Amino acid sequence: MATPNYGYEKRQKELAKKKKKEEKLKEKAQRKAGEGGPEGQDDAPEQASQDTPAT
Repeated sequence: MATPNYGYEKRQKELAKKKKKEEKLKEKAQRKAGEGGPEGQDDAPEQASQDTPAT
């Protein structure tokens, strides 16, 4: 029977962890970048409705 290649298994685990971490950081950056845009757009219609005089 062949002996297990523990070094290969360890390397695969390390690569999986690294990939998961990178994906998590990428998603975090996208969320952070996306927060500024929609908030600014939501404020604009409110200001426009306040500027119109009520008759």
